[in-house]
Amino acid sequence: MWHGGLRVFTNPNISNHSYIQLPIGEMAIAPLKEEPVSKNLSDVIGRVLPAPENHLDAERLEQARKARRSFMGKALAMGAGVTASARAVAAGAEGEDAILKLPPHSTGLGQPVASQGYGMPSKWEGNLQRRQSPGLTRVPQASVSFTPLQGLFGIITPNGLHFERHHQGWWDIDPSQHRLMVNGLVQRERVFTMDDLMRLPSVSRIHFIECGANSAPEWGNVALPSVQYTHGMVSCSEFTGVLLSTLLEMCGYDRKNGKYVLAEGADGSSMTRTIPIERAMDDCIVAWAMNGEMLRPENGYPLRLVVPGIQGVSWVKYLRRLEVGDMKWATKDEAVHYIDHMPDGTHRQYTGIQECKSVITTPSGSQMLLDKGYYNITGLAWSGRGSVKRVDVSVDGGRNWRTARLEGPVLPKALTRFNIDWVWDGKPAILQSRAIDSTGYVQPKINQLRAVRGTRSIYHQNAIQSWRVAENGEVSNVQVY
Repeated sequence: MWHGGLRVFTNPNISNHSYIQLPIGEMAIAPLKEEPVSKNLSDVIGRVLPAPENHLDAERLEQARKARRSFMGKALAMGAGVTASARAVAAGAEGEDAILKLPPHSTGLGQPVASQGYGMPSKWEGNLQRRQSPGLTRVPQASVSFTPLQGLFGIITPNGLHFERHHQGWWDIDPSQHRLMVNGLVQRERVFTMDDLMRLPSVSRIHFIECGANSAPEWGNVALPSVQYTHGMVSCSEFTGVLLSTLLEMCGYDRKNGKYVLAEGADGSSMTRTIPIERAMDDCIVAWAMNGEMLRPENGYPLRLVVPGIQGVSWVKYLRRLEVGDMKWATKDEAVHYIDHMPDGTHRQYTGIQECKSVITTPSGSQMLLDKGYYNITGLAWSGRGSVKRVDVSVDGGRNWRTARLEGPVLPKALTRFNIDWVWDGKPAILQSRAIDSTGYVQPKINQLRAVRGTRSIYHQNAIQSWRVAENGEVSNVQVY
């Protein structure tokens, strides 16, 4: 079928997802004028129906699924139906009870201080959670939970919503019994306790961490319904710890022959990864804290390695050993796994840098626009090679681009929030974002990436993401060639 002059190819095996073919051409990367904040806020401010997979309990989720293609049914299932809107409009002439009548919380006595020793989110936000992808792996101890990007603000990921990737399950390790050994090509082999490490000079830095397999199912075709599942294996936090370079200097690493550092974890998988000595001496952190508190057990408590810009598997959790050597170790998780399958049948190893990438988080897949009018298009961009310099946004499948606003802080190897104003006229649209980093690298279209990497890869998929907005407001995942 045709969509706004574009040929749309529907995948019959995936409900509500499509392929859209555009002429292949050079990407325009000339500087574009940054869009100012809209002055048309007198327009209707459009409402967005949240993605049901992440904002409904099980019973209402099932109702929403049954009514998925019905605007009225879906709105009813979400508790935000047209009838409720009509009542609100009718009440406007007389005044709303929510304004005129004081609720109990305005007339009563609230909860006492320290009623919860550790603060928790509101019960009204209880359905915004990390979620698994059913059937992704055989056992949940070697699986993934995805961050709900569509429900977050700014660039910092709350600790309780940080994505998880485990190879042998997570543990809550007694920090008093945990040790970090530094050995190999060093003058002084040492064993550090947590107390030893935490008395050393520390740094606190904000960085993103992205699993190398983030967006992996989209290599071959459109596969996932919402941004939580297409891009939810990325998070961004402030990490606190001691620089790895400080530890290596303390141990007197061999400057002539020491070429690599092996990082080993203490979980059941004994995760081991090779880190080039240049990177180890640059910005790597042996971290014990995240977002102002000790690491969570599922994120490596009490100690993990932070390797900014590099795929998450190298951020070894439960860090127990660092060995300096003169060659790559070629462990199973870098020689057999986490490699790139190239079109000619070869395997590309040690390609850990997470290239420049971006995604629109609202409006995004499985959400629904309920009104014509003004919307704030918002999303995230990041690069493992530096900082994000520009993000362009298209609402017509890449034919025309406008430059989005980058919201500060804009930091190297960290998530960057972008926003741009859009007035939806009710017609079909294709939303895309395209990031450009400080090296001049431009985020590619999916067909450009496949031309180099083929379709059999798993890792390092950083193509432009497309969301189709249908006339009824329903937003779905598509691929634009």
